[in-house]
Amino acid sequence: MLNISLQHKMLMKLSPQQVQYLKMLQLPTLALEQKIKAELEMNPLLEEGFEEEMEQSSDDETPVVDEKAEETASAEDDDKYSIEDFMNDEQSGHKTREPFDQEEKEDYPIPDAIPLYQRLLEQFSLLELTDEELLTGQEIIGNVDADGYLRRDLAAIVQDLNLTHGTQIGVDQAEKVLTMIQRLDPVGIGSRSLQECLIVQLETREVDPALKALALRILGEFYDDFTMRHFEDLAKKLGIPTDELKQVIDFIQHLNPKPGEGEISAQENYVVPDFIVTLSEEEFIITLNDRNIPPLRINRAYKELMSKRKKNGVSTETKDFIRQRFEAAKWFISSIHQRRETMVKVMRSIVEKQREFFETGEGLRPMIYKDISEIIGMDISTISRVVNSKYVQTDYGVYSLRHFFSDSISTTGGEEVSNKEVKRTLETLIKGEDPRRPLSDHKLAEILKSQGLNIARRTVAKYREQMLIPVARLRRRIM
Repeated sequence: MLNISLQHKMLMKLSPQQVQYLKMLQLPTLALEQKIKAELEMNPLLEEGFEEEMEQSSDDETPVVDEKAEETASAEDDDKYSIEDFMNDEQSGHKTREPFDQEEKEDYPIPDAIPLYQRLLEQFSLLELTDEELLTGQEIIGNVDADGYLRRDLAAIVQDLNLTHGTQIGVDQAEKVLTMIQRLDPVGIGSRSLQECLIVQLETREVDPALKALALRILGEFYDDFTMRHFEDLAKKLGIPTDELKQVIDFIQHLNPKPGEGEISAQENYVVPDFIVTLSEEEFIITLNDRNIPPLRINRAYKELMSKRKKNGVSTETKDFIRQRFEAAKWFISSIHQRRETMVKVMRSIVEKQREFFETGEGLRPMIYKDISEIIGMDISTISRVVNSKYVQTDYGVYSLRHFFSDSISTTGGEEVSNKEVKRTLETLIKGEDPRRPLSDHKLAEILKSQGLNIARRTVAKYREQMLIPVARLRRRIM
């Protein structure tokens, strides 16, 4: 038998406008630019630009500075806006920010680059090939990954070719084609392992025959000893002195382990900071880097359509559509304002907590999201969204906002230091170690304890792995 009952529950639900704000808060500057461009294309009531009189009356530049930043309207206030607030003959409309100076944006053109797949096909097609070899080569090149390796089994590639094209290509034929591909530029492309990649590069190098022979023996016969860095055993097995072995090892280590990895130009390898923090007369000035974010306003050309009655040719459906687009545009502009205000508040709190670092570039203090959350009175999830994928330009370089958050490590004196400072000390110890006898994780932990840092061996290992530093055995070098 079914029972019907009533229950009262208190639930918190985010409105669509709040969801939009939270999503925009998470976007870095470049992504926000793309979001605005897309919204301008979708919403006819949203347009870019200032009114002429506002441009004349505004300052040349208005940096975003802590409490001096212009306060924006809350979601509750937005509900009180009317059409006239945005669309009157005297006002300029709702803008995203005060106008900055009109200096030209410096563009960094990125040169056009031919994809690796196309470059390999162009080279391969110049060889004397049969139809089956050309078909096999195209299939193999198509399976080469971003690092330049052929991870897929060659027999499986041949099987797919035969089933798809009705051919009878053998694995031996495919091996011959693969050998030709591996000698294209870059040499070693399409190798199935690091060992094969290095051997192919060695075979095509024009170097001293004796040096090449020793290198090929190391990679062919004693590859495990080479990867495990058993240099003493290698020298004995090869019957050569340590100095000569060092020369061979240096030669091998200068080969390219990832032939498919492209070069990144200076124009491509850059980060656009979301904040700029500068120190001026013992006070920090925080600027939100939104120069390329266009000012937005409501298109007042639709005011006439909003005021026309149906008998003048404007239907109720048209008016409803315009009202919907008007609300969407209003909330979008408001979200940009709220995003700007929240980001500046969070950045100001970070600067206050990490003042020593912003003054000297050192002395990072332990700090978690909860610390900032309590200062500005916002939820931890909001802090996480602000920090996500954001960067700040300081007097000492460009840093991710996540860089300023870290757990604490207790010292023997009862103080707390950031684990990033511990990592920095750990990196310094490893850089100063004897390369012939690298420090083990246990020894590193003992040294750190002698310096007053209470840290276990497993924690040292964790920090070392996070910094992409190999174990002591793999750090050994021949001197």
